[in-house]
Amino acid sequence: MIDGIGKDFEFYQKALTLRQQRQEVLATNIANADTPNYKARDIDFSATLRQAMGQGGGLPRLPDTSLTLTSPRHIPAKAHTAAPGQELYRVPLQPSLDGNTVDMNVERVQFADNTTRYQTDIQVLNQRIKSMLSALQ
Repeated sequence: MIDGIGKDFEFYQKALTLRQQRQEVLATNIANADTPNYKARDIDFSATLRQAMGQGGGLPRLPDTSLTLTSPRHIPAKAHTAAPGQELYRVPLQPSLDGNTVDMNVERVQFADNTTRYQTDIQVLNQRIKSMLSALQ
């Protein structure tokens, strides 16, 4: 039973990590809207999530990193690498003279959509935790 719970939380953890990674990519596109020859990028969220969950071969994952402690007073730390999201170039709807492929209307819509989905995922996870706690009581 615990394995099922862990698997469920693992899905939400990976989904939230990928949504956050996509948010960073979209924010980079918006920040570079006026940069000549900048090519807009995005992540195929569905395909990347399937790969992260082990259902599509997937990209190789870098090993986790641990800090070497040289003093007993150091705080132990470990960095977990996120599942890689393959960034793809976005096909522009209308070419620009400076070679920039960022369309601010598309980027704003994608950014808002991703933000809404991120918040929804957090709310669903919160509700699942609350229902699990009420079942334990």
